[in-house]
Amino acid sequence: MNRLFFIGLLFCVLSTSCIPHKDIVYLQDKDISLDSTQVMVEQPKPYRVQINDILNVRVKALDQNTVSILNPAGEENLNASSAERAYFDGFTVDTHGNIRIPTLGKINVLGYTVEEIEQMLEKKLLDEQFKETANIFVTVKLAGLRYTANGEVGNPGTQIIFQDRVNIFEAIANVGEIPVTGNRKEVQIIRQYPQGQKIHTIDMTDKNVMSSPYYYIQPNDIIYVKPIKQKTWGTGTTGRETLTTIISVVSLLTTTLLLIDRTTN
Repeated sequence: MNRLFFIGLLFCVLSTSCIPHKDIVYLQDKDISLDSTQVMVEQPKPYRVQINDILNVRVKALDQNTVSILNPAGEENLNASSAERAYFDGFTVDTHGNIRIPTLGKINVLGYTVEEIEQMLEKKLLDEQFKETANIFVTVKLAGLRYTANGEVGNPGTQIIFQDRVNIFEAIANVGEIPVTGNRKEVQIIRQYPQGQKIHTIDMTDKNVMSSPYYYIQPNDIIYVKPIKQKTWGTGTTGRETLTTIISVVSLLTTTLLLIDRTTN
């Protein structure tokens, strides 16, 4: 009877504590009918500016002195480029979707792409202050792609990446990777929309994640990686941890049974 009890106990612990290999491997071919060469990463739709975004605006002209007021002072100092400088020199989109630019006043940019904003500013400058011969050239960029990662990641917190596009794997790699205690199958992305926030879930172990509309992150995204159940159970996540737990449990039960036998005898 005791042997059956121990065997059952060992089976239960082994079957529930170890993390299957398939749960920690990225980009698996879960659809066996789909050839591995057929997964295509769709080009993301152009990002449309949201509230609290920070825009960097640069204006060039034949006579650069005529547009100096529109550009941040000291921009020739390349060593000064940083997230803090972008925050103070950039133009923050307010709660009404406006940015306030010297000599141009408030301009609504909510829902526009950076390319559309460039065209809008060029037209406004030419209509109100300059002639075609001034050769006005406007560039608009987001002041870095800011996102936050929480939960089971190596280094939770807010990150800023100075790239136009960042996929979920790059974003996770920048916060220290997901440990074995993280649930790669249900990674949540909390995304900002004009009407509020929405939660989307992606499976990073499935290669079809590359065709997901949430494969590329957007500014102000929050990435949350849930812990797996084994972490809360405390039975161990690796074979060694599981074996140690089993030995401890068996030793405790053996000692308890011996004490009970002695007491009854």
